Amino acid sequence: QAQLVESGGGLVQPGGSLRLSCTASGFTLDYYNIGWFRQVPGKKHEAVSCITWDGKITSADSVKGRFTISRDNAKTTVYLQMNSLKPEDTGVYYCKADFRSADYWGQGTQVTVSS
Repeated sequence: QAQLVESGGGLVQPGGSLRLSCTASGFTLDYYNIGWFRQVPGKKHEAVSCITWDGKITSADSVKGRFTISRDNAKTTVYLQMNSLKPEDTGVYYCKADFRSADYWGQGTQVTVSS
């Protein structure tokens, strides 16, 4: 069964770092575009950062210079390195993989930035 599983979330103080992982099982990521999204209660679902199958990256202005997306196709994993975290980065982070008509979402991982 094809699925994505996120991990790496948790509680961190402002200014701290976390690295989220999104690992695929049941399929390989080679030709998939991968995106990280976050959901904050009361706010719109926000695209955080995306990486195409050939390595092109786009990121939200709010995270540029702080978050870095990368992929390791051999490990069927995409990472989101998050540095200089702020309280407004708090939310549930989801990854999505899409290729043509197929798309998969993970179950989400909670990130809480608080002192």
